Amino acid sequence: MLAGWLGILLVLSSGWLATPDSGQALYYVAVERTLLHARPGEAAYLVLKRREPVQLLERVGRWWRVRTQDGAVGYVVAHDLSNIWLRVSKRQRRLFVYRGTRLVRSFPVDLGTNPFSDKKRRGSVASPDDWRTPEGVFFVAAKNPRSQYYKALVLNYPTADDALRGLREGLISEAEYRAIVEAEAHFRMPPMNTALGGWIEIHGDGTGQQITWTQGCVALRNEDMDAIWPLVVIGTPVLIEP
Repeated sequence: MLAGWLGILLVLSSGWLATPDSGQALYYVAVERTLLHARPGEAAYLVLKRREPVQLLERVGRWWRVRTQDGAVGYVVAHDLSNIWLRVSKRQRRLFVYRGTRLVRSFPVDLGTNPFSDKKRRGSVASPDDWRTPEGVFFVAAKNPRSQYYKALVLNYPTADDALRGLREGLISEAEYRAIVEAEAHFRMPPMNTALGGWIEIHGDGTGQQITWTQGCVALRNEDMDAIWPLVVIGTPVLIEP
């Protein structure tokens, strides 16, 4: 699943798709169950799943006429769709907010104690080298408005890919592997207490000075977190690059 979204995000960031304001822009379903109607206001004939990609065809009041990847055409309520996604560059130590192909905001971030390596396992005071910000494609699995770090967007680390690696390396059990894979398939938070680590967040209380102090999280200044908070939903794609 995430491999497919990596391709979509790389295409978006490269600008190969049409701009978000054009009729060919790529959006995705932003709520758990979005109904596809043959005509606005008529009975629905199809249920679209969260993060299912759709192509915009025409705006009709509060409705969008869309086409699914399977070729189904119909109308959905406009606020059920989103084209927001986030990109974090560890090298630049910045978070970028996109609407489709268009970059709309950019913010400085603080990163994990070891900002140069991908996350492989749980870190600790005894092993601070493992306090790493993970790399890859994730999604926002939960929003915590009362985090100890102001507000937090919880990412779905470890992903199914992390789980497969962990299983092969003997870090997690078959049961833990299955639980992580199932959580990803349903856009839920995975188990956070395995040897792979967890609770990787984009959260507040950042310094804005692009330093390294977190235990693998991405830290924004509180005012920057306030700016992105209303744009992000459960399932919002997040690409973290080296």
